[in-house]
Amino acid sequence: MLNSKLAFDIVTMQKVIQSIGKIDAFKGKWSSIENKSDRYLRELRKIATIESIGSSTRIEGAVLNDDEVQQLINNIKVTEFKSRDEEEVFGYYEALDIILDNAASIQLSESYILQLHTILLKYSSKDQRHKGAYKNLPNSVVANYPDGSQRTIFNTTAPHLTQKEMQEMIDWVNQSLKESTVHPLLVIGLCVYEFLSIHPFQDGNGRLSRLLTTLLLLKSGYEFAQYISFEHIIEERKKEYYQTLMHDQSNRGTDKEIISEWILFFLSNLEILIEKLEVKYSSYKERGNYINERQQQIQQYIETNQPVKLGDIAKAYPDVSINTLKKDLQLLVQQQMISKAGEKKGTVYVKRV
Repeated sequence: MLNSKLAFDIVTMQKVIQSIGKIDAFKGKWSSIENKSDRYLRELRKIATIESIGSSTRIEGAVLNDDEVQQLINNIKVTEFKSRDEEEVFGYYEALDIILDNAASIQLSESYILQLHTILLKYSSKDQRHKGAYKNLPNSVVANYPDGSQRTIFNTTAPHLTQKEMQEMIDWVNQSLKESTVHPLLVIGLCVYEFLSIHPFQDGNGRLSRLLTTLLLLKSGYEFAQYISFEHIIEERKKEYYQTLMHDQSNRGTDKEIISEWILFFLSNLEILIEKLEVKYSSYKERGNYINERQQQIQQYIETNQPVKLGDIAKAYPDVSINTLKKDLQLLVQQQMISKAGEKKGTVYVKRV
C-alpha cells in the first residue's frame, strides 16, 4: 500500500533520480571531509542545533529568536520557565541532543517514538496528560501564521486507527531500509509524510516529524544533516511546506494518493541544505585561519574549566598580557567559538552550545 504512493510518472521519476544523484554525490564527498573531525564541524553543529531548535518551534507558533534560544540553552541549570515557548524549546533541545549523539544505536520502533514524544513534551506544563501517548481525540493539521490566524490544512487519521497505521508505517520503513528495496531518501520522505498524515499525537507532531527526519537521515548515512539546519530551511519555505502537504493530502486514502510533489519538495530541501553547508563550511575554514594556536588553547581552556573569568585565564597564561587576552576573548566571542555572560567584573566565558 505504501509503495503505491511512490508510483511516479516518468517525468517525476527523472527529476527524483536527478535530485537523489546530487544528494548522494555530496554524501560521498562529505564523508572524506567529516573523517577529519576538525573543529569547524563542531562549530557548525553547535550553530545548526540552535537554528534547528528555534526554527522547528517557530514553525509551530513559538516566537523565540535564535539568540534567545541560545541564551536559554546556555542556562542548563534552569528549573523554571517563563513561557510555553521556553518549555517547548528546552524539550526540543533535549530530544535533538539525544538523536545527534545516539542516532546509530537508536532503533525505529513504536516504543521509541512514544519515548521521544515524552522527551519532547517533558517540560510542557499543559501537555503532561498526553505526552508519550497516542491521541484520543480527532485532530487536524493547522497552519499558524504570524498575524495569529490559522488555517486547516487537512484532516488526519481517526484515533482508533492511529496505532495500527503507525505500526504499519514503522514496519514498512524498517523493512525497506533493511532490504534496500526503496532508496532511503524516498523511505524517509514517505515516512515523514505518513507521520504527518496520521498525526498520531494531540500535540508535538510537527516538531516530532522533523526530529524523525534528522534521525533517519543520520541512520541512513547522511551524516552531513547534523551540520546545517534542515528545520531552518523548512521555516524559510513554510508556505510551500503547507501547500505541498495540502496538495498531496487531497487524495488521502484513495488510489490517486501519489506523493510526487511532497517527495520533490523534500528532496529540494536537501539540495538547498547541501548548498548552504558547502558555503558555510568554506567560510568557517577561511575564518578559522585567523585563529592562532594561543587562541585555540584559550578556547580549549574555557571549554574544560567553564565558567571562567578573565583573571582565571590570566593565571593560566601568565606570559600573555591582559590586553592581548582581552583581544583574544573578543575575537573568540565574535566568531561564536565561546559565549560571554555578565558585565564588567562579573563577566564569565563559557563553551558555546
